[in-house]
Amino acid sequence: MKPTIAPFPAARPRRTRRTAALRALVRESRLSTDDLIWPVFVRDGEDVEQPVPSMPGVSRLSIDRVAKAAREAESLGIPAICLFPYTDPALKTEDCAEAWNPDNLTNRAIRAIKTAAPGIAVMTDVALDPYNINGHDGYVVEGEIVNDESVTALVRMALAQADAGADIIGPSDMMDGRIGAIRSALESAGHKDVAILSYAAKYASAFYGPFRDAVGASGALKGDKNTYQMDPGNSDEALRLVERDLAEGADMIMVKPGMPYLDICRRARDAFGVPTFAYQVSGEYAMLKAAAANGWLDGEKVMLESLLAFKRAGCDGVLTYFAPEAARLLNG
Repeated sequence: MKPTIAPFPAARPRRTRRTAALRALVRESRLSTDDLIWPVFVRDGEDVEQPVPSMPGVSRLSIDRVAKAAREAESLGIPAICLFPYTDPALKTEDCAEAWNPDNLTNRAIRAIKTAAPGIAVMTDVALDPYNINGHDGYVVEGEIVNDESVTALVRMALAQADAGADIIGPSDMMDGRIGAIRSALESAGHKDVAILSYAAKYASAFYGPFRDAVGASGALKGDKNTYQMDPGNSDEALRLVERDLAEGADMIMVKPGMPYLDICRRARDAFGVPTFAYQVSGEYAMLKAAAANGWLDGEKVMLESLLAFKRAGCDGVLTYFAPEAARLLNG
């Protein structure tokens, strides 16, 4: 679209910036609580709230506290919570069997949320790293992260989450073919209404560090994830992966990280016109929180500005640790 604008002084763009009311009338992108998905870390125990040092304001919560958080989300108008488990190291194994245990942390938390706040959509993470003694998203065989065997395990994990009542399955592993395999298994098991929000363009980023602390994967990780997560220099590849995941049955797609990859969000939305989300990851959150704590930035303003950037880039919503804080501000 090429805008038509009269020459000055007939055109004075400042006219519509003159008052708050005029600015509101012409605002192109808007942020609301409907745009927020709240990532929550769950751990064992009862009445536990364990702060994550590298993520100020974020804690690992026991399941009873997760249920309380779900009720808070519901009261704030946040439509969805995404669960990430902090797994006891003793349960991490080579075969990752805890990933599809019907009574693992994630599956118990799903059931607790559905009891406490049935109106909240529950999203889950599908990747083996919280359960893998090697810290990787897939199986490690002789130093190689193997694809097809990992997909088989991921399918079992997704089915266990669907059985527990998950509304949205979020494969974040970046194994080839996992969307088609999970979609086929869900259909065969009678879970035809469970949605897949695929991490279609997930980059091998340095912005994930605090998250790995939060789920206890930092110390376990051997090597890096460059053979399955995307090269940060690539954007055309991201579109190919989005197209593939949609063709295999994804209902929605994700770009991760968020702010450093807004160009990918815009390209994906323009190319496919499907529900598009971004993950404002732990490193992005930690940077803004640290700068605000030092008085270098206005924390509330940069938080809302950063979230609005996702809307401007074409996203329908964003996973963000700022969700409850932002929702309280948006609700006035």
